[in-house]
Amino acid sequence: MNVTFKKYEDIYGQAKRIYQEHEEKILKALPFVDIQHIGSTAIPNSVTKGDLDINVRISREHLDYAIEELKKFYEINQPENWTSTFASFKNDNNFDLPVGVQLTVIDSEYDDFTKLRDILLKDKKLLEEYNQMKLKYEGKDMDDYRKEKSEFFEKLRKLLK
Repeated sequence: MNVTFKKYEDIYGQAKRIYQEHEEKILKALPFVDIQHIGSTAIPNSVTKGDLDINVRISREHLDYAIEELKKFYEINQPENWTSTFASFKNDNNFDLPVGVQLTVIDSEYDDFTKLRDILLKDKKLLEEYNQMKLKYEGKDMDDYRKEKSEFFEKLRKLLK
């Protein structure tokens, strides 16, 4: 599968509306969680694949319950990456934008999605580097793009330490 990108400006309004719909649905089922809009649709002037990413942050004692509730709305995504503090879900059936939900235990090793978003919100140079990295994969293999994207975020994670 090849990757294609869109400009933030072209889908921001749509992403904001869809985020609000999912936020409302999740909070109705899990009123005690912290929900954050993450990913490129949460970062002005970014390049995006045109999907919406949501981080649901929860206390460890509510994790199993939250997983069962989220399964009612979303498909399990990448179960091979699940841990005792992280789970992921998706909804590719959304006619507007595909949605990814990352469930993380607060203060766990995987609870860095909002911190990574905030780095890119604050550092225009890093955001430009990220955008350029993405654009070089326009029309190219998704797996190759994901590999380099992962390497980019590992570099950002070092800034968090």
